[in-house]
Amino acid sequence: MTKSFKAAIYETHGNPSEVLRIVDQVWPEPAPDEVIVKMAAAPINPADLNSIEGKYPVRPALPTTPGMEGAGVVVELGSAVRNLAVGAQVILPHGLGTWREACAVPAEKLVSVPAGIEPIQAAMLKVNPITAWRVLHDFVSLQPGDWLIQNAANSAAGRCAIQIARELGYKTVNIVRREELVEELRTEGGDVVLLDGESVRDEVAAATQSAPIRLALNAVGGENAMRMAKTLAPEGTMVTYGAMSLQPICIPNGMLIFKNLRFTGFWVNKWYDGATPNQRSETFAPLFEMAQRGLLRTKVERTYPLSEAKAAVAHASQGKRAGKIVFRFED
Repeated sequence: MTKSFKAAIYETHGNPSEVLRIVDQVWPEPAPDEVIVKMAAAPINPADLNSIEGKYPVRPALPTTPGMEGAGVVVELGSAVRNLAVGAQVILPHGLGTWREACAVPAEKLVSVPAGIEPIQAAMLKVNPITAWRVLHDFVSLQPGDWLIQNAANSAAGRCAIQIARELGYKTVNIVRREELVEELRTEGGDVVLLDGESVRDEVAAATQSAPIRLALNAVGGENAMRMAKTLAPEGTMVTYGAMSLQPICIPNGMLIFKNLRFTGFWVNKWYDGATPNQRSETFAPLFEMAQRGLLRTKVERTYPLSEAKAAVAHASQGKRAGKIVFRFED
């Protein structure tokens, strides 16, 4: 009898809970340079849902399996593979489709995970922690004691930015839109946590003793982003990596002429495309070290088996969650 595994697929764009199907596929055979990975965990990210809906910039040929992140264990080696061993925990590459029980992957595209990191956390190290690390390093040269500001501070990427900034000695101003998040993020290491509103510039100045803020991280857009931009020091930079409000940023001329603010963007997919293997390894190394020490963790609200994919994506689409929704595959 032919060995098989289960995978989520969609054949047309639409509501994820309506267009996703679970199908049986033939167990893969590795090419000489490939390994077979048995999946352990895969999160549901907003970009995954947007891809299924047809709203993401990258559109794979259909039918396809969704999932941009995931981790698993090597269970079989191709004849030419020398740099991995059976039993190694690995992070899957971009563009694979991780919502499946198993896959064949070129060995050189996998990232080996050191011991001491649980699979469910390893599965979520590739997108939000990498985004947070890169936006904290690639645009403004910060020193310990320097301030930065961010909106969507309760998002997965925002929480990663808090954790990483704290480890690096940076101070964070965190803007949220729900009162119950203020004390929660303070407890998690946010130096200042404020509710968004028309007076936020004055509140930031009071909380930081008017310290210069040269970096803003924007994942919302619209008026929320502009209120945050007003807190930046001259020559400051706003990095946009998300657009939760779906509203454009309308920049007043004075911010460009008189403050010479810089507005730029970051997309982790593009970073991966341009990064060398050495650059990827150098970025993962400190994140692995933080994860091993328990200093970098992504909150999980609930895990689902792949068989409950429709319920899982419906849950992930809800607002005001307390953490990620993750597929957890059986051992």
